[in-house]
Amino acid sequence: MKRTWLLFSQTVTVVLAAYFVVATLKPQWLDRGASLRGVAVIQAPASIAPRGGAPVGSFALAAKQASAAVVSINTSKAAAKNPNADDPWFKFFFGDKSSGEPQSGLGSGVIISASGYILTNNHVVEGADDIEVILNDTRKAKAQVIGTDPDTDLAILKIDLDKLPVIVLGNSDALQVGDPVLAIGNPFGVGQTVTGGIVSALGRNQLGINTFENFIQTDAAINPGNSGGALVDVNGNLMGINTAIYSRSGGSMGIGFAIPVSTAKQVLEGIVKDGQVTRGWIGVEPQDLNPELAETFNIKPSAVKAGGVIITGVLQNGPAAQAGIRPGDVITAVNGKSVGNVSQLLTAVAALKPGTPSPLTVLRKDNQTEIPVTPGKRQRPKVPQ
Repeated sequence: MKRTWLLFSQTVTVVLAAYFVVATLKPQWLDRGASLRGVAVIQAPASIAPRGGAPVGSFALAAKQASAAVVSINTSKAAAKNPNADDPWFKFFFGDKSSGEPQSGLGSGVIISASGYILTNNHVVEGADDIEVILNDTRKAKAQVIGTDPDTDLAILKIDLDKLPVIVLGNSDALQVGDPVLAIGNPFGVGQTVTGGIVSALGRNQLGINTFENFIQTDAAINPGNSGGALVDVNGNLMGINTAIYSRSGGSMGIGFAIPVSTAKQVLEGIVKDGQVTRGWIGVEPQDLNPELAETFNIKPSAVKAGGVIITGVLQNGPAAQAGIRPGDVITAVNGKSVGNVSQLLTAVAALKPGTPSPLTVLRKDNQTEIPVTPGKRQRPKVPQ
C-alpha cells in the first residue's frame, strides 16, 4: 500500500511539472486544444482584421466617402470666327471656312454644398461656352459659373440636382509634412481615379503659377484632367484642390500642387456673398531681404538672419504711407502672422479686411514697433481686350 501511494504521488508530481513547463514555454499548445473544444478561436492578424468593412491601413473608406462628391467636368468653346471669312477672295481660294474647330476641355471638381455648389480651378472653365458636370453616379447636369478668382485659380460652379453627395471640408492648416493624402479626379478622361501619396511640402510659393501661392506639395499622382479634383486626408476630408504639376513629359513626376482648402473657403465665401473676392492692399514695393539691400539701407546683419521683407518704395498717399511706413522698413509680421518673403507678405496683406486697421510689425533700424495700417481694396488687374 505504501509503495502504491509513493508511485501515485511521483506520477502526479511529474504530470504537474510537465504541465508547468508546457504552460511556460509552449502556451500555444494548450490554446490549440482549447480551440478545438470551442473555448477560444485564433484571431486574424491585426493587419487584415476588418474595421468597418476595410482592412486596417486601407484607404478604401476615405476614398469611398470622398469619391462620391468628386465630379468630372467637360467644357466646350466655340471656335473663333476667321477675320477673313467675309473676304470673297479668301472664299474663292479656301472655301467657306468661316471658323475653325470648336475647342473642348476636361477637368474635375468637388461638390461642397447640397445646394449644388462645386469648387474647381479657374483654368478648367475659363472661356468655356458650355460646361457639363458628370457625377460619380453617372448623373449629368449643365453647370453655371457663379464666380471666378484668377488670382488663386479657383472657380465656383452650380448645378441643379437633388440628393447631391457633399464632401467634408477639413483643416488644411493642421497638415504636416509626411501625412498621407489621396488625390481624386479624372486624369486623361479615363474615369475617376484615386492615387495615394504623402504631403511632401507645405507653403510652396514663388512658382509663378498664381498671384497668391500657398501650395500643398504632394507626390500623389496628379495628371491632366485631375485639375480641380480633391486632395483628401485618410478620413476623406477635403484638404486641397489639385491644381498643377511639375513635369517635363506632361505626366506625373511625383511633384504635384494643391490649393489649401483654407484658401478655397475664403474664395467661396467672397464669391457666394459678394460675387467677388475682396482683398487688402497697402501700396508698397517689397523685396526679399538680403545682405546687399541690408547694406544699402544700413540694416544690421542680425536683422537679415531674423528674416522679413524690406520696403524699397511706398506709394504716395497710399495706406502704408498714411500710416507712416517708410522705405527701409522691414516688415516681419502682418496682423501677428510672421512673413519671411514677398509672397508671404502679399498673401498676408490680401487677407486683411479693407477699411479695418491691422497691426504691422516693423523693424526700423534697431527698433521694432507695431504700426497700425488701414488697408485699402486691392483692384483686380484689367484683362486686356
